[in-house]
Amino acid sequence: MSERVVFHIDVNSAYLSWEAVYRLQHGSCIDLRNIPSIVGGDQEKRHGIVLAKSIPAKKYGIITGESVHSAKEKCPELVSVPPNYPRYVLASDEMIKVLEKYSPNIQRYSIDEAFLDFSNRDEYFLDAALRLKEEIKNNLGFTVNIGIGPNKLLAKMASDFSKPDRIHTLFQNEIKDKMHPLPIRDLFMVGSRTEKKLQSRGIFTIGDLANTKRDYIHSWLKKPGLLIWEYANGIENSPVKNGLIPLKSVGNSTTMPFDVESKEEAHKVLLAISEMIGLRSRDLNSCGQVISVSIKNHMFFSYSHQRKLIVPTNCTNTIYKTARDLFDEMWQGEPLRNFSINLSQLVSNDFFQLSILESINKKEEMLDRTIDSIRLRYGQNSVIRSCFLYSGIDPIIGGVVAEEAYPMMSSIL
Repeated sequence: MSERVVFHIDVNSAYLSWEAVYRLQHGSCIDLRNIPSIVGGDQEKRHGIVLAKSIPAKKYGIITGESVHSAKEKCPELVSVPPNYPRYVLASDEMIKVLEKYSPNIQRYSIDEAFLDFSNRDEYFLDAALRLKEEIKNNLGFTVNIGIGPNKLLAKMASDFSKPDRIHTLFQNEIKDKMHPLPIRDLFMVGSRTEKKLQSRGIFTIGDLANTKRDYIHSWLKKPGLLIWEYANGIENSPVKNGLIPLKSVGNSTTMPFDVESKEEAHKVLLAISEMIGLRSRDLNSCGQVISVSIKNHMFFSYSHQRKLIVPTNCTNTIYKTARDLFDEMWQGEPLRNFSINLSQLVSNDFFQLSILESINKKEEMLDRTIDSIRLRYGQNSVIRSCFLYSGIDPIIGGVVAEEAYPMMSSIL
């Protein structure tokens, strides 16, 4: 049996690249990728963090996750653009369509990452990878890194080597030279706490961990230690699973820039969050049966209520009305800063148990779908509810966050 060949395709600075391509396609003469720029939240609304950065911005020491305010202190001429998550979903979808030309076995692992099983194909894998990379760049306008290995772990590690627009291999005979000299923090599943634990016992590189006795690691760190020991040795055998890892819930939260003191304002915030949760669950072709609402007051005390519906839903109005009722049950009248809604116990739209006690409102379902299509094409604010006019509250709150809409890697690849 020939060795497996797995590709890991990773979009370079995904959000920033997709924003740049969209703007160039719509008449902009500035390529955000060529100037110090970021995709970031609104710092005045307490969502001001860097979501993606250009290579020129990286040279100023700007890092993903830091505040927009801090980034602009490092680079006063920094250009900051707001995120547009539906736009990024469409860009991701277009990339997947290209991948499907190369293999039927594709695992969409996050909004900007995918695995592709290229085993037992007629074309030489390096030729195919180069053709794939160039097709994405020429037809879609953005670049990717492609890592190639005998399993998903090594393909993922390879794609993280030098960027952008590169192809790297990492097969078993290359582990010693390419992976083992790397610092232990570069190993998948090793976070800062694990790094400190390992360093406390003289394990500073991936090679140090790989060469430590298996039984010693297991006795010390138990099952998680055994897992990272296997990763350090390139051991990982999970299949490339078509589609996404099933989601258990869809949720969004927001911290308001002002104290919400009236029921009317609070209801509008809940409606704005419900708009995004409805959009996301419909995009995932899923319905949820449990709706949870959490609120945090100005003293940072939080509490929550939840309700199980008779029939699963992804209807914006149903989500909002349930969330509103739950809020009214628990709010004690104090000023609020944080609101959160979660739709859980997700099931596929294709099949779920109906009830004779409740009916499905087909008109609302069709209206939701129509509004979704308009917003995905023309932007989130192309259709909004009139109650948000002059309210000071965004009509849609939240986003398709990568690790929620497209689950990021877990220990189970």
